Amino acid sequence: MPRVRTAAPTLAPGALLQLMWLASPALPVGGFSYSEALEAAVESGHVVNEADAARWLCDQLQLGLARSELAVVAKAFGAWQRGDATHLRELNDWVLATRETRELRAQAEQMGRSLVEWLKNRGVADERVAVLAAFPPAPTWPVAFALAAAQTGAPLREALLSFAFGWAENMVQAALKSVPLGQSAGQRILAALVAAIPAAAEQAERLADSERQAFSPMLAILSSQHETQYSRLFRS
Repeated sequence: MPRVRTAAPTLAPGALLQLMWLASPALPVGGFSYSEALEAAVESGHVVNEADAARWLCDQLQLGLARSELAVVAKAFGAWQRGDATHLRELNDWVLATRETRELRAQAEQMGRSLVEWLKNRGVADERVAVLAAFPPAPTWPVAFALAAAQTGAPLREALLSFAFGWAENMVQAALKSVPLGQSAGQRILAALVAAIPAAAEQAERLADSERQAFSPMLAILSSQHETQYSRLFRS
C-alpha cells in the first residue's frame, strides 16, 4: 500500500505576520544601528568587496549566530512556554558573560530592553514580560526575542528562521553602507544567507546547553578596535 504522508501543519496567518514583524528592520529595537564589527573588518581591509562581505557574513552565521544567539533563542523559546524562569535567567546570564567586548554586550542589553518596551506597549497582558524585564542587569536580545516569538504561537523552527533572517537583513544593510555595495550586491548576499539559514536553525535547535559556545576571536578583536575607531557609522 502507498505510504500516507501527513501534511505539515500550516502556520496561522496571524502568527506568520507576527514573525515577519519581529524580523522587520522597522521593529523599534535599533538593530539597524549595529554592524557587529563588520565596519571594523572593512576598515582593517578584511572585507573590501561583495565576495568578502558574503563570505564574512556566512561564516558569522555558521560559526557565531548558530552556535550562540540562535541556540539561546531555541532554548529560551521552550523555557518561556514552560514558565522555567530559572533556565531563562541562566540563558540571559550566559549571553551577558559571552559578549566579548563592551559594545557587543551593550548591543545585547539595549536591544533586549527595547524589545521589552515594545512588548509592554503592545497592550497584550502577559505576566512573563515582567519576569523578562526583571532580569539583572538587563534582559538580552535573544531571550527577549524568544518571548516575543513564543507569544505568536508559531512553532520553534519558524521562530528561529525569523530571528536569523532579521539578523541577516540588518547585516546586509550594514554591508551596503560600510563596504560600500550596491543594492543588487546586497540582494545576492542576502540570497546566500537565506540559503544557509535553515541549516543554521536546525543546528541551533539540536544543540544542548553544554554544546552552546561563543568563540569568535577575530570578531572580538575587531569589535574592540571598533570601539575606538576614528570614523564610524555604526554603534558596534
